[in-house]
Amino acid sequence: MLTKLPSNALRLADDNDGLHRARVLLGLAYLFFVFLPMLFWPNQPASAIWASLIATAIFVPLYFYYHRSQSSHRIPLALLMALLGYALVPFNPGGNTFVIYAIAMLAAMLPARWVLAWSLLLLSVLGIEYAFTLPNTTLFAANLSITVLICGIIASATLMAREREHRNAELRLTQSEVKRLATMAERERIARDLHDLLGHTLSLVALKSELAGRLIDVDSAAAKVQITDVQQVARSALAQVREAVSGFRNGSIEAELASARLTLLSAGVHFDQRCTLPQLPPQVESALSLSLREAITNVIRHADANAVEVDCETSTDGGVQMTVSDDGRGGVSAFGNGLSGLRERMVALGGSLNIDSPAGGGTRIRFALPATASAS
Repeated sequence: MLTKLPSNALRLADDNDGLHRARVLLGLAYLFFVFLPMLFWPNQPASAIWASLIATAIFVPLYFYYHRSQSSHRIPLALLMALLGYALVPFNPGGNTFVIYAIAMLAAMLPARWVLAWSLLLLSVLGIEYAFTLPNTTLFAANLSITVLICGIIASATLMAREREHRNAELRLTQSEVKRLATMAERERIARDLHDLLGHTLSLVALKSELAGRLIDVDSAAAKVQITDVQQVARSALAQVREAVSGFRNGSIEAELASARLTLLSAGVHFDQRCTLPQLPPQVESALSLSLREAITNVIRHADANAVEVDCETSTDGGVQMTVSDDGRGGVSAFGNGLSGLRERMVALGGSLNIDSPAGGGTRIRFALPATASAS
């Protein structure tokens, strides 16, 4: 049975495919360096021009096949590209471009130690070939040093990009796991609280109802007392259930801080928090959790920040303050970027929202709630 993907998932897949195709096509721009050495020759020999054109014509299909092939086929394809470069070097030193392509492709799929080993081998072969084909020591040293430098930069950048993608993937998995565990823990807590709340109450209702049924024909007055007790117990249980459900709907500030850390780290933003809060009323904790979530969302969408700090303070009269600061572009208005709803929520609970956001100087949002917020 086929499952229809959500439209946003399809759009994301299309965006990723389009970005990959753009990167593949952009990679062909480096073929310019195959022909660059010939621009400095007084008289380009026809053999160099034709050899370079033929080598490029062979390379392009191999290049596209590499990006479409399975992982097991990619190493032989990369080595074949290096051989193509070695074949071109006697005619044109720009054949080293194909060797650089090969090393970059190996760096995209092999561990760092294997990339280093293959790079040393391929560059050593190229150095030996340069020693026999280049006319003097100066050209030999210049061509080989430039090739080694470019290979080192490209291989290092590729390995670092792979490591960054690996860390981001781990963070996304960790974030999903934290949400899953938090959901399981919340379900267990709800089940436990409902059992503790309703187990005794329903047992008492059943017992008194059974007793009232036995007394109704024997002692109607006593039966009415039992029925009245059942009504009072039921009303009390209903009030307790409503209070418990209201508590279930409130967010946890600790869980929101953990989610904020994972979300920001996934976006490459450093996160630091100093929040040690006492037990808060449900309304206060829910308001702070929602405010923190909205503030972090605004940082990711609009701030272009590198670091975020969250500080929490409690005053002597029981009030709570939470400050979210970032080093982004600033210029945020209290009535823009989704903060108007937060301001209304703070005011409804008797609190306040203050923003300090000079253009180019980052943003500092302070949420303040008084001790009487729960009563509000």
